[in-house]
Amino acid sequence: MLDREGFRPNVGIILLNANNQVWWGKRVREHSWQFPQGGIKYGESPEQAMFRELEEETGLLPEHVKIIGRTRDWLRYEVPDHFIKREIRGHYRGQKQIWFLLRMIGRDCDVNLRASNHPEFDAWRWHEYWVPLDVVIEFKRDVYQLALQELSRYIHRNDHPATHRQRNRQNQKPSPALSTDTEQEKSE
Repeated sequence: MLDREGFRPNVGIILLNANNQVWWGKRVREHSWQFPQGGIKYGESPEQAMFRELEEETGLLPEHVKIIGRTRDWLRYEVPDHFIKREIRGHYRGQKQIWFLLRMIGRDCDVNLRASNHPEFDAWRWHEYWVPLDVVIEFKRDVYQLALQELSRYIHRNDHPATHRQRNRQNQKPSPALSTDTEQEKSE
């Protein structure tokens, strides 16, 4: 399903952990890393496509995540001809994406890269929010930068565990949730 300009509707997913690190997946049998993403099927909303792609590529279900934000408009990238199948060259130009920012509320062990019959990734890791864009395939870099930049406004500094530790050091009485975070950090 292409639009009139030759762009395929798609969703991109930036998944955060409690430390505001992003989920970063290594493409199967390749040395490239990327965020989960995938096409929007006919009749699907971007949100429905995002949850389907999330499950297919990471094994995570809606109960494992919370939607924090999404891009306001489509972000587009063109795919170089040598990456496009010969039979669709001339019609297909690239992807137009709605990007979602999610907070992981599940556990790392909930990730299952073999959730579908056609895995996209064979490894994953958490990475600092501003991922090194030089490891993303070149034609996607600008879109990644735009998505990270636009969605960064949803990340509140007060959500970061370092902020909680700083408050504790200032002799403020910690809440039970903050104490739990501190105990978990000690055990890691």
